[in-house]
Amino acid sequence: MSKAKKGTRDTATQQKEKKSLREQVGALKNLPKFFRLIWETSPALTITNLLLRLVKSSLPLAMLYVGKLIIDEVIRLIDVTGEKSLTYLWTLVALELGLAVLSDLINRGITLVDSLLGDLFSNRTSVTLIEHAAKLDLAQFEDATFYDKLERARRQTVTRVVLMSQVLSQLQDIVTIGFLAVGLIAFNPWLILILLVAVIPSFLGETHFNERSYSLSRSWTPERRELDYLRYIGASYETAKEIKTFNLSGFLAGRFKELSDKYYLLNKSITMKRAFWGSALSALGTLAYYGAYIFILFETVAGVITVGSLTFLAGSFSSMRSLLQGIMTRFSQIAESALYLQDLFDFLELQPQITPPANPLSIPRPIQQGFTFENVGFKYHNSERWAVRHLSFHLRAGEKLALVGENGAGKTTLVKLLARLYEPTEGRILLDGVDLREYDLNDLRHQVGIIFQDYVRFQMTASDNIAIGQINNISDRERIQGSAQKSLADLVIQRLPDKYEQVLGKRFNKGVELSGGEWQKVALARAYMRDAQLLILDEPTSALDARTEHEVFLRFSELIEGRTAVLISHRFSTVRMADRILFLEQGQLKELGSHEELLAQNGKYAELFLLQARGYL
Repeated sequence: MSKAKKGTRDTATQQKEKKSLREQVGALKNLPKFFRLIWETSPALTITNLLLRLVKSSLPLAMLYVGKLIIDEVIRLIDVTGEKSLTYLWTLVALELGLAVLSDLINRGITLVDSLLGDLFSNRTSVTLIEHAAKLDLAQFEDATFYDKLERARRQTVTRVVLMSQVLSQLQDIVTIGFLAVGLIAFNPWLILILLVAVIPSFLGETHFNERSYSLSRSWTPERRELDYLRYIGASYETAKEIKTFNLSGFLAGRFKELSDKYYLLNKSITMKRAFWGSALSALGTLAYYGAYIFILFETVAGVITVGSLTFLAGSFSSMRSLLQGIMTRFSQIAESALYLQDLFDFLELQPQITPPANPLSIPRPIQQGFTFENVGFKYHNSERWAVRHLSFHLRAGEKLALVGENGAGKTTLVKLLARLYEPTEGRILLDGVDLREYDLNDLRHQVGIIFQDYVRFQMTASDNIAIGQINNISDRERIQGSAQKSLADLVIQRLPDKYEQVLGKRFNKGVELSGGEWQKVALARAYMRDAQLLILDEPTSALDARTEHEVFLRFSELIEGRTAVLISHRFSTVRMADRILFLEQGQLKELGSHEELLAQNGKYAELFLLQARGYL
């Protein structure tokens, strides 16, 4: 892509994402939903927070008024001749001290409650995010736009905690201003107007630049994800070998610098303009404040008000100016945060396309007939190419079916359709003569156990890594060890320092890394953990040598006797153990039959089998 076109795209994207002041105000509609989540997190802490802030909001007026009384009393005492009684003065000083101590205690209480409530809210939204992501379809996770939404939502689980304090502080300051305004209005209502002149220009400037910052941040979500990815692979145990072997550090650092510098320059432009205009508008507000202050001084000199009233009014005016400025600035920040908060709610509103019917059926126990594919076709999102097409075959109950074919033939797609991780684009899949979509989705997933070729190496204990196959049995040590023995993982685990409590992987302290073959035995143990009627092995033994893989599959066939299984492997010497073999080519069924039958057909399977066999001679 040329620089001109890329520049046009960036500009167009930022214009598309740009939010007007009206839209920022509209984003405040997210706040009731946000505070409903906070209330549900902890009603007791929420009420405590509100009460503390209500008391706190009344203290500034009380302290200013007591200060006025102290000054007036001191001036009165100066003019008194003869014996002077200081009881009233010391009472006022003690009262002011008490208010100051109370203010400090309440501040600490608010900070404590904010911290506790913020942590609970962050934890709760993170759990909600994890649980909701688990409900979404696998196909959604394969869409880049979805990942942008997920990334923005993930950021909100932590960063939006600040929004709670901002909104509550906003309400607290508004109440405080209400108290202080009473004194100013009683003296001269025009002082309120001067206050607005002092803060509104600064508020409008902050709103404009918050809008610009949000637009830039949102339009750069894909690039920020790439920056995070480059930062990770550039300094990670998992990628260290390739980085060193292929001398990639310069390339990765250069790519990171190119992207980060571009973002820095765009953000720098906004930041510098914000600093300039912010300073100019702030100076305007300062001039307005001192104009009001001079007016109050003239009134005092003229004897219209007392010196105590001067300090009260000057203090009230100064406090209200600071509070109003804070409210205006914070309003803009709250509106910006509310816009970001929309990202979290947008993600939580995403719904899966694969859903159970209104009255779902339970999976037959046991399965009687098996699975039938009727003219099944599937295309991935944003792809015109059919991953599989015109698939029609019957997987009998209790049968061991092997899937073979070249890379990209559609083998993994087929088993994902079988487990209903994908929905067919056309055609249908039947289980015991009933459309798979009529069954309870959770029940179906429970009755299907899959170990994929790209299984996850969880940085957890060996015991937990195996229990993942049936997480409800994580405390069943006998079942976990039995599964490990069946997959031969027990021989690996017994050599580890902490046996089944040994943390696997190098991410955490005292973790031990396994070889590829050892990891695969641990992953295979997950299949034995699952009491499923259909077991699928999608090339999970690719890191094993041919002899070991053959032994593993032979052992697998013996241990799952009576259950249905689908095996995927590139080694034809292994798949010949299956009852039947389905050969896929370019997403379509090419051949189907037993090993002997396919050899007799002398077709593509026979050609590839003999070709591979010669490689072992």
